[in-house]
Amino acid sequence: MTLLYSCIAPHGGEIIPELASSSMLPRFEETRRAMLILARRIHKLRPHTIVIASPHNLRLMARIAVVISENSSGQLKGSSKHSVSLSALCDREFAEKIVRESEAERLPVVGANYGTASGPASDVPMDWGTLVPLWFLLKRQRTRPKIVIVAPSREIPIRTNYRFGQLLGRLMSEDRRKGFVFIASADQAHAHSKSGPYGFSRAASKYDRFVVDAIRDNDLKRILRLDPRLVERAKPDSLWQMTLLAGVTEVVPSRSQLLSYQVPSYYGMACVGYEPA
Repeated sequence: MTLLYSCIAPHGGEIIPELASSSMLPRFEETRRAMLILARRIHKLRPHTIVIASPHNLRLMARIAVVISENSSGQLKGSSKHSVSLSALCDREFAEKIVRESEAERLPVVGANYGTASGPASDVPMDWGTLVPLWFLLKRQRTRPKIVIVAPSREIPIRTNYRFGQLLGRLMSEDRRKGFVFIASADQAHAHSKSGPYGFSRAASKYDRFVVDAIRDNDLKRILRLDPRLVERAKPDSLWQMTLLAGVTEVVPSRSQLLSYQVPSYYGMACVGYEPA
C-alpha cells in the first residue's frame, strides 16, 4: 500500500446537486460529471486515508496547518437554500507523523486540534474546501476512509509549500500499511466576471490557461514559475494546493488526465486525475 491516486478537485458548492438552484444546476453539470468519475475511481481503490489540502480551513499566518483532531464535521448551505452535512474520522496517527517529520525538516508546520484534546468533541469544523470534494468521495461509502486536512500558507515562499508537498509524497509512499489518496481542493481564477465579488481581469483567463496547459503537459511543477503579479490579479485559490500536489507527484511520478475545465460562474474549475506511473 502506498499513494494510490491524486487529483485536483474543485469545491464550488453548486457541483453538489442539492446545493444548486434550478438556474445554476445545469451550469455545473460538466464539472459534476467529472467529480463522479473521480469518485468512482477512488472508491475502487479503497484507500485507508485521504489527505486533502484545502485553502479554506485554518489560515495560520506564515504557517502550514495540519489538523490533528480526531474528527471533522460541517454543514454547507447552497443557493438552493438547502444544506448538506458531512462528518469524517481523522487519521490522527498519520497527521501527527506529518507534524513530527515537518519539524525535523524545519518546515513551518503547526498541528492544530479543536474542542477537546481527544474524544468526540475533538472535532475541527469542516470547511467547504474539504466538504465539497469529500461529499462525492465519502457520502455513499459504507466503510469510509479516514482523512487528514492540511492547509498551505500564502505568506511563505511558494517553494516551501512545494517542499511540504514533497514530504507528504515521501511519507505516503513509504507507509506500507495504508493506501492513500491526495486531493488538492482548488478552484481556479476568481476574476472571470464583472458581476463576481472580485470583478473582471484578463489575468483570470491567462492564469487558467497556464494551469490547464501545465496539467495537459503533465508538468504541474511549472506553476511555481507563475508571476506573482498575475496571480494577484487573477485571484485564484488553487496555486498553493496545486503546489503541494506538484511536490507529491515529484516524489511519486504520476500521469495527469484532465477530466474537465469550465467557467460556470465567476471562477474557473478543473477536475484532474493523477495516476501513479
